[in-house]
Amino acid sequence: MQTLPIRLTPGQDLRQALEAAVRSQNCQAAFVLSGIGSLSTAGLRFAGAEQPQRLVGDMEILSLAGTVAFDGARSSSHLHMVLSTATGAVLGGHVAAGCTVRTTAEVLLALLSEWAFTRELDAQTGFDELVVRGRSGPT
Repeated sequence: MQTLPIRLTPGQDLRQALEAAVRSQNCQAAFVLSGIGSLSTAGLRFAGAEQPQRLVGDMEILSLAGTVAFDGARSSSHLHMVLSTATGAVLGGHVAAGCTVRTTAEVLLALLSEWAFTRELDAQTGFDELVVRGRSGPT
């Protein structure tokens, strides 16, 4: 495992920047070990919801975790985030597109160069779920 600390700057899209950082390392599988920072807009899909909730305003990232992955050229990342609003309300859920960095985001990635992550339909859950493959085949 190789680690990659990164700092995102104002205006960057959180999810796109993390995926670009992993891709720039010629890696197909990574985990977010830690993530903190601030956002001006966020998209969170709450548990059981079909569509993400769009949030606007000053928010702090209290926690960011999940996988960053590529299935060919297609992203198959799965990220969760906990945010606090300017009033101290705390919300969490799946990270959707459109999370814009306000001042900074500091993220530590674990790059797993021997592995490839994909998402495939799981008949038991009815959702695309993580499939872990070694570079030499399924595990």
